[in-house]
Amino acid sequence: MPGNLAFDELKLLVETGEIDTVIAAQTDMQGRLAGKRFHARHFIDSAWQETHSCDYLLATDMEMATVQGYRATSWEKGYGDHVMRPDLSTLRRVPWLEGTALVLCDVLDHHDHQPVPHSPRAILQRQVARLEAMGFRAMVATELEFYMFRESFDDLRNTGYRGMTTISPYNEDYHVFQTTREEDVMRAIRNGLYGAGIPVENSKGEADAGQEEINVHYSDALDTADNHVITKNAVKEIAFQQGRAITFLAKWHHDHAGSSSHLHQSLWTLDGAPAFASDAHEHGMSPLMRQYMAGLLKHANEGTFFLAPYVNSYKRFADDMFAPTRAIWSVDNRTVGYRVAGASTDAVRVECRVGGSDLNPYLAIASQIAAGIAGIEAGLELEAEFRGNGYAARRARRIPKTLGDAARALKRSGMLRAAFGDEVIDHYARAAAWEIEAFDRAVTDYEVNRGFERA
Repeated sequence: MPGNLAFDELKLLVETGEIDTVIAAQTDMQGRLAGKRFHARHFIDSAWQETHSCDYLLATDMEMATVQGYRATSWEKGYGDHVMRPDLSTLRRVPWLEGTALVLCDVLDHHDHQPVPHSPRAILQRQVARLEAMGFRAMVATELEFYMFRESFDDLRNTGYRGMTTISPYNEDYHVFQTTREEDVMRAIRNGLYGAGIPVENSKGEADAGQEEINVHYSDALDTADNHVITKNAVKEIAFQQGRAITFLAKWHHDHAGSSSHLHQSLWTLDGAPAFASDAHEHGMSPLMRQYMAGLLKHANEGTFFLAPYVNSYKRFADDMFAPTRAIWSVDNRTVGYRVAGASTDAVRVECRVGGSDLNPYLAIASQIAAGIAGIEAGLELEAEFRGNGYAARRARRIPKTLGDAARALKRSGMLRAAFGDEVIDHYARAAAWEIEAFDRAVTDYEVNRGFERA
């Protein structure tokens, strides 16, 4: 559901002093919130219409470095402004921050006020509009995993991220006693998010020590992406307030399971009927669903970058660790990249299990929709269901093994260039290239530990 605070309600809360701060935030290329904290009085007087941000926010890396090689902005172009236009439908209270409200913003060109093509929210909005023109609405849910540590962010940073202690000492998948021991943080997260209008369903222990999962109710694609970025920010802020550290790194240690963000997706008609469901077909999968899934599979490698955007992301794809290594489909089978869930019900859907917890949800969902549309438009036939252990399917379509492999597939993708535009694909291909360049320059702990004395 969208934000839980109407603009007129905000005005009243500002008058009574209950709200004194409004955060206006856009999302950067990494899916993080970036923006300004307004005095609430100024926001309701004028900033609710628009504010501004530097255009480099959509051309930086994780470290906020001014990466060169982007056409959209550079030192030569002077790093000018973008317009941030608050989407008041996303306005909400932020219960874990005193006297604070939050609104998400669309990013517009400073000169013509048109959406910035490579803005993550605009990319998803464009694919949503394509679907609506076909008579469908994408419904999506993201399962978001992360690790919690006993130490604080500051403690771990000061030790160089060594000697980290997970909040629990053993696998806590569905474990009620162990999750009771960390309930002070998780209860605050669930209740805080719910109070912010994020319809949290549940949290649970995940498949390793200190690993958590939080699930938010299925919604339309844009609302789900909005909820996802707010959830990630909230989890970090609430954990910080409790003296704990959280990581959404896809693979924080080679001995531990990676963290995913599975994407559940289905299409519904604009009048609310499930377009993926059909009693007359195997597993209750309509011909439309089969074409959509065929598109996902045909174009799987092309969109992998948007599901796994960093060098580290590819460390997660390991056999027998519940992260897929093959882009194949099956019914209710967690060893494959694409799992059909809710078979033979109105809730039948495809779960893409490729994405990690480090993905940008706008880009990930948009790339999935684009591939699904391509399957529908081409009338693709779905390949046969895979049965058995997906990790043992040696001849099956593999998920790219490295960021370099995924980046090459992205750059060559005619489907994504047609769906997103050349400008957008070239922009994100540059982001992928920079991540590889930065990693290649780094000297890792592995190299020092292995070769310092022995080399």
